[in-house]
Amino acid sequence: MSILAKYALQEFYKLFAFCEALFVFLFLTVDFLQKIDNFIEAKASKTAALLYFLYKAPFVIVNMVPPAVIISVIILFTSMKKKNELTALQTSGLSLFTLSKTVMLGSLFLVAGMFLVSETVVPYTSSQGNKIWNVDVQKRDPGLFYGKEEIWYHGGDAIYWIRQFNPEEKTMGNPSFYFFDEAFRVAKRVVGSRGIWEGNSWRIENGAVQELQEDGKYSFKKFDAYSVPIRESPETFMRGKRKPEEMSYWQLKDYAETVRQEGYDNAKYLVDMNIKLAFPFISLILLAIGIPMALRVKKGGAPLAVSLGMAVCFLYVLVLGLARSLGLAGVLPPLFSAWLANLLFLFLGIYMMIHMER
Repeated sequence: MSILAKYALQEFYKLFAFCEALFVFLFLTVDFLQKIDNFIEAKASKTAALLYFLYKAPFVIVNMVPPAVIISVIILFTSMKKKNELTALQTSGLSLFTLSKTVMLGSLFLVAGMFLVSETVVPYTSSQGNKIWNVDVQKRDPGLFYGKEEIWYHGGDAIYWIRQFNPEEKTMGNPSFYFFDEAFRVAKRVVGSRGIWEGNSWRIENGAVQELQEDGKYSFKKFDAYSVPIRESPETFMRGKRKPEEMSYWQLKDYAETVRQEGYDNAKYLVDMNIKLAFPFISLILLAIGIPMALRVKKGGAPLAVSLGMAVCFLYVLVLGLARSLGLAGVLPPLFSAWLANLLFLFLGIYMMIHMER
């Protein structure tokens, strides 16, 4: 790598760091102004409010990388063009294509960093932040816990273990209910292959019930249908539904496989799983769009180019949201729906790079 190429790459990273910090600050500031009233009304502590926004920061940082990338590269190239630095680079033998390739290869660190942070840091911090919001602000039941692949719920003198929950159909997959006596012994255990909400109670199908007898032994009885005496409705379990950012790629993959094996539609989890892989690469693709865009703008300079860059980011989010919706609806295969936005913008970037000024 030549000295001139290193200089351009260093300037790009400086601008990226500034844009990233600015976007994260603006996002968190707006979010703070929108939600501070909720914390005050809920009489949540200042510590809870501070921790909530700190926990949310890693998720915001990852999502602000793409706009920071395209804006920083646009500012870099428009500035170099205005100062005739690009002409000087070309005179010294460094082509614009070589310079662009250097910046794009350097951005691979951002792609890898986005994926690593979203896999290691974001799931934990997002989970903790959502827990603060649900418990301290929304005052929701803290007895609801999600493990890697299932729901655990502590309901008074009972614990419910639900391997899979479908909020749309209001059904449980392979539920187990443990009821305890005053000595915290299991007084009753109900297991089944499926649970269905009937409007005021849960009907468990194809299972068995065990009850503690006076002699200390357990009776055992199989059933085709059994009404479980619990007060929790489907809305209770919907409250704690985990969001995609609370799970890593491998957790989503394992969860999707478990759902498939249990006979449920796992398209939603497959779509979100593939988006976790596709999203980091958009930064590299946006560079391929931003560089030619910065060189093409004649009138308006950097402000116009930056505005166009923000429009491209907004369009990407729109296409990604539409493709995800089509994937969730089963119109598109999960893999294709997750990568569709990347593919469309990749073709646009390749076209613009081919017709870029040399």
